[in-house]
Amino acid sequence: MEHRTAPETGALPEIGALSHPLRRLSGPDRGLFRSFGQGPLRPVPHSHIHHAFEEQAARRPLAVAAEHLGETISYGELNRQADRLAALLTERGIGPGDLVGLFLRRSIPMLVGLLAALKAGAAYVPQDVGTAPAAQLAHVRATSRARVVLTESRYLDLMPPDDPGAGGPFEAIAVDAVMVGVVCPEAPPRPASSADDGCYVLFTSGTTGRPNGVTVTHRNVCNLLLTQPGDLGIRPGDRVAQILNIAFDMAAWEILGALSHGATLVIRGRDIAAAVRGCHVVIATPTVLSAIDPDRCPRIRTVAVAGEPCPRPLADRWAGTGAFYNGCGPTETTIVNTMQLHHPAAPRLTIGRPTPNNTVYVLDERRRPCPIGEVGEMWAGGAGVSVGYLDNPELTAERYAPDPFLGAGRLMFRTRDLGRWTPDGELEHLGRTDDQVKIRGFRVELDAVSAILESLPGCARAATVRLDDRTLVSFVSPGGLSPAAARRAVAAALPYYCVPAAVYALDVLPRTSRGKIDKAALSRLAVHLADPAGDRAELHEAAS
Repeated sequence: MEHRTAPETGALPEIGALSHPLRRLSGPDRGLFRSFGQGPLRPVPHSHIHHAFEEQAARRPLAVAAEHLGETISYGELNRQADRLAALLTERGIGPGDLVGLFLRRSIPMLVGLLAALKAGAAYVPQDVGTAPAAQLAHVRATSRARVVLTESRYLDLMPPDDPGAGGPFEAIAVDAVMVGVVCPEAPPRPASSADDGCYVLFTSGTTGRPNGVTVTHRNVCNLLLTQPGDLGIRPGDRVAQILNIAFDMAAWEILGALSHGATLVIRGRDIAAAVRGCHVVIATPTVLSAIDPDRCPRIRTVAVAGEPCPRPLADRWAGTGAFYNGCGPTETTIVNTMQLHHPAAPRLTIGRPTPNNTVYVLDERRRPCPIGEVGEMWAGGAGVSVGYLDNPELTAERYAPDPFLGAGRLMFRTRDLGRWTPDGELEHLGRTDDQVKIRGFRVELDAVSAILESLPGCARAATVRLDDRTLVSFVSPGGLSPAAARRAVAAALPYYCVPAAVYALDVLPRTSRGKIDKAALSRLAVHLADPAGDRAELHEAAS
C-alpha cells in the first residue's frame, strides 16, 4: 500500500508568519481564523484512486463490485476487463496527460471504461448521452481534444462528428464490444503517472453559455475519498447507490467512493427510490433526496447531501435514521471541502468544517479575513483545490489566486458562496454572491426567502427567482401549501421587500440533469405566469 503524509498538502503557518494578512483581526480572532479554517491534517493512503480499487480487487476478487438491472460483476472481473481495455487504450497511444471521453450512461461498461482510462494514465471526461444535447457532446469532445471516446454500441450513432478542425480526429470505442471480444491484450503496462495528473475533467455551466472543463487530480480525489469523513465509513459488504448523472462530480463520490473501499455499487435504472431502498449509503442532492421516503429505506446507514442548500426539515428527518452529512463545495474544490455530521437536536444546520488537509477562509471584497461571525465570501485552499479550467487561462486567473495564508505557491479558489463562522467553529452557508439580487434597491438573498418557505409544514422544496427589479416570485413543492400562508410566513421573518409577490405551488419543482432545482426553468415559468402585461401589474401591486 502506498502512503503519503498530510504535511505536503500544507498547514496554516503560525500566526507570527501571517501578521500582514491578519492585521485587521483582533488577537482572539487571529487564533480562531487559524483553528477554524484549517481542516485536520491526515495521511492519505494512496496517490491514485484506482490503486485503492486494485487493492480491493486483489483482496476480494469474488466480491460483487457492481450490479445493474439484474447484471453483476465481481471485483476480479471488473479489474480484468478494465486492464484489457486499458491495454487497448495504451496501444492507441493514450497515456498520462491525455483525456478520454466517457460518453455513455450508467452501466457496468461505464465502470470498465472509467477504470480503464485511469489505468492507462489518462483522465476521463464523463457525459451522459441520454441527457446531454448533441451540441454539448461536440463541444466537450472538441475542448478536451479527446482522441478516444469510450461509449457503448447502442450509442455509437450519438457520437459527435469526426471533425479534424474541432479538436482533431478521434476514435469511438464501444466498451461492451471490447468486453466480449476475443482478441484483446490482457494487461497494460503501468504508466509512470503522477498524483498531480488528472483523474477526471468535469464540465460545469459557464457564464458564456458554454460549459467549462475543470481538471481534478488524483491527489484531489484521494484526499476526499480516502480520509474521514469523506469516505463516509464505506466498507466491504456495504451497498452504495449510484443514482446521479455521471457528468456530475457527486457521481464520482458514489462510484469511486464505493469501489475504493470494497463496497457494491448499486447502479439505478429508471426508479431511483427502488435502487436506494436496498442500500446502506446514499449520496444525493437535497432535491433528489426529498423525493425518497426514509421510512421505506430501513437499510440506509449513511446519507450525504451537497450541491445546493439543504432544508433543515429534510436534514432532521434523515438524521433521525442514521448518519447525515451536509456538505458544500464546488467542482473546483473536489466535490465537497466542508462537511457537517448533523443531529436533529443541533441548534443549527451548517456546512460544518473543512475536510482533512483543506482550508476555508471567509474574506471581504478585498480578500481580507473577516472577523469571526461576520459575513464574507468563502475561499477554499489546501489539497482539494483543483488545477484550473481546461484551456481557459483567463477564467482560471479570475477564480483562482495565490493563497497568502498557506503560501509556498499554493492556490485558493473563490467559491462565490457567502458564509460566516459560528462561535463554535462551523460554517453557515448564506447563499451565493450570484444569488443576491437587488429588489427596489435593497439586496436580497434568494436562498434566505426559500429557507423560510421550506421551514413550513407541507413544503419539501422551495425556490425563489427575481422577476424584475421590483418583484420576487417563489415556487414551492408539493402542491398543498397555501400561497397566502407562505407569503405571511416570509413577511413575519424578513423585511417587506423580501416577500414574494406570488407563491406558486407545484407538485414537483423542475430539476436539472444533475439533480438540482432548475432555477432557469422557474425563471422562464415566472415570466410566463406574469403575462399578459395586466398580470404583471397585479404582481407589482401585490409586492407593494
